[in-house]
Amino acid sequence: MIIWVMYDIKKDKARSKIAKICKQSGLYRVQYSVFLGQLSANSKDSLWIQIEELIDEETDSVYIFPMSKNELQDTILLGQAFDKDMVTDEVKALFF
Repeated sequence: MIIWVMYDIKKDKARSKIAKICKQSGLYRVQYSVFLGQLSANSKDSLWIQIEELIDEETDSVYIFPMSKNELQDTILLGQAFDKDMVTDEVKALFF
């Protein structure tokens, strides 16, 4: 399944660790606090558990959205939807 991970994390150390976990899970950074990629259901659950251990539930926000390929292809991107320096060909391929 295709996964979006978006977050607003107050502490730098936790934010850096979460970004590293997202990358290690095979997700691609499309903006500073937004990752996108394909994960199995088990990998998504593992990611969720790892992130949950790092956040402060009183101050931080994390969104993990599963999405089908068809839903992703129906997504409307406006303006500078992605940071062009971060988006890879693998991410672009998900939209086509």
